[in-house]
Amino acid sequence: MNHLLRLTFLTTLYAAVLFVPNSSLAQGPVFGVKGGVTLSNLYSGEVDNRKGRVGFNLGLLGRTDPAEPMGLQFELLYITKGETFTYQGLLIDQESTLNLGYLDLPVMTSVRLLPGVEFQLGIYGGLLLSSSVSTSGDLGNGSEVLEKSNFHTFDYGFAGGVAVNAGDVQIGARYNHGLSKLAGTGSAEAILGDAKNTYAQFYLAYCFPGAQ
Repeated sequence: MNHLLRLTFLTTLYAAVLFVPNSSLAQGPVFGVKGGVTLSNLYSGEVDNRKGRVGFNLGLLGRTDPAEPMGLQFELLYITKGETFTYQGLLIDQESTLNLGYLDLPVMTSVRLLPGVEFQLGIYGGLLLSSSVSTSGDLGNGSEVLEKSNFHTFDYGFAGGVAVNAGDVQIGARYNHGLSKLAGTGSAEAILGDAKNTYAQFYLAYCFPGAQ
């Protein structure tokens, strides 16, 4: 809960500092939808033979006037995170995927340095909604729901990327670096160590005409 209170305070302060000074210049906010592909991983040296999980991101966005050289973009997204673990032995090959579903709230500063191109930097907070593991290989295929209590409920970190704007459409790529340890119990920590979420997003966004 302390993490949630701290994240809420930082997000509110961050938005206030960036948004208020530009409010006199803004012609009005725009709102839209976005979605795309997520490539997630866990950054920790505790687990070998890993590869990233391919997932998706989908949700809503709002932003200050896109015509201004500097603005604020905030989003509410459902994002899949996790990782795929592969074991390859002499007799047995098995693959297990940790599937995590989060509701993320990114708050990004948008700085336009070139026409139609902007760089984004900010923070995000995430709430764990679901957790499961799926397996495939010589030992069989299957899936199992994991108790969310095995993991920390809140994820948070930094985010940065680049976006290209063409009219009402935005195409972007973003890297998110988590700061919250994933494991929430001793048994989970024995497997995951101090692993944290890291993930890249490639997305397409559409802002509704006339929303300004």
